[in-house]
Amino acid sequence: MDEGYIKFNSDWKKTPPLPFSKINNLNNWRQQLYDVKLVGAYPNGIGYGNVSQRADKNNFFISGSKTGNYKQLNEAHYAKVIDFDLQKNWVKCTGATIASSESMSHAVIYQQYTHVNAIFHVHHLELWKKLLWKIPTTPKSAPYGSPEIANEILQLFKTTDVLKQKIFAMAGHEEGLFAFGETLDEAGNVLLSLIEN
Repeated sequence: MDEGYIKFNSDWKKTPPLPFSKINNLNNWRQQLYDVKLVGAYPNGIGYGNVSQRADKNNFFISGSKTGNYKQLNEAHYAKVIDFDLQKNWVKCTGATIASSESMSHAVIYQQYTHVNAIFHVHHLELWKKLLWKIPTTPKSAPYGSPEIANEILQLFKTTDVLKQKIFAMAGHEEGLFAFGETLDEAGNVLLSLIEN
């Protein structure tokens, strides 16, 4: 399993933690998702899931790499992605931790769809099996955290009604689901409503 490993070229400028006020609401949603095990860590210690929120233009705050093991996060566990290049497989970020391994996937959605302000990547085996191919789904050949998956996500947005459904599955990333919305609440409630049903 290569879950949680960063596959992009990173330009990380380590800085003091982000102001907590900037990520407070995002962190509250991360906690809710952690509490229902949509974000967390496997028994082998590998973390899964990440949350992000648009900061301005194409910049966004995202939970850091390998933070799934922490029951609660604080400002030191978040990064700000300030630039990226899909063709060069490159992400530039600041903060006290490096951005999540899924940052590229978040970045392409924020860049293309200015009304999307929150994105949650979660894991849930039963829900994934139930939804796979019944909702917009990226192909099995595209591995997580890669330019290939980022391109497939863009293709999905162009060729399906994913903007209406606000959720998609990843065939090549077992358990992996992405939900998004104009607000944190919209993205989070897409997932919670499915868990409750």
